[in-house]
Amino acid sequence: MKISVITPSLNQGDFIEETIQSVLSQRGKFELEYLVIDGGSTDETLSILKKHERNLKWISEPDRGQSDAVNKGFARASGDILGWLNSDDLYEPGALSAVAAAHEKSPFMWCFGNCRNVDEAGREIRKGITLYKNFESRHYSFERLLTKDFIPQPAVFIAREAFLETGPLYPDYHYAMDYDYWLRLASRYPPLYLNRNLARFRWHRTSKSKGHFRKAAWEAYGIARRHAPPGSEFSIYRHFLHVLTLNILYSWI
Repeated sequence: MKISVITPSLNQGDFIEETIQSVLSQRGKFELEYLVIDGGSTDETLSILKKHERNLKWISEPDRGQSDAVNKGFARASGDILGWLNSDDLYEPGALSAVAAAHEKSPFMWCFGNCRNVDEAGREIRKGITLYKNFESRHYSFERLLTKDFIPQPAVFIAREAFLETGPLYPDYHYAMDYDYWLRLASRYPPLYLNRNLARFRWHRTSKSKGHFRKAAWEAYGIARRHAPPGSEFSIYRHFLHVLTLNILYSWI
């Protein structure tokens, strides 16, 4: 089995070395293909990529944003399973081995696991939010997913067949493109949930998620409305209330 990991990158020289190491250090019964799609970084990112180019593939050229970079990577990937890890996030030790073992035991079209939140220095933070998302994940349903985006993007893995049928990410979404993709996948196939930590999401002062959480929340709400089947009005109302709550809570943290 081959697992392809895609990392979109732009001026993340402070973090990308650790991201790369977290991927290349994975061991298990799988072949690893690692592709970094850089948008034309002007910091030390390219020198870091050159240092590791024996163990990964990379390109650096202007793109139309994160979704475009991920789509470029997935189009170049040859793996049976596809993963997407941003250039400031990390895989937990043994993450890819766990995914490969789960697929061997019960082949999935897509799966997701748990994800811890860490700060710039790698210290775990926002543990309450992690516990809340883990609870939602254990009780997954499509209806529940319509009410909020609780699936952690770095901990998602997609079978090539599912990606080919679902198509690329929509480049018009700038903050919740992953949520749109989960709903597109979920409308076709139920995910396999792995109740273990697969990744770490880095929450820092320059991250898009921290700086634009209100825009991301409202974009996700619009996406949920577009994907909601008839009879889902209550789920969409719950999503609206969730956005209002997020805008209060995230302004304090």
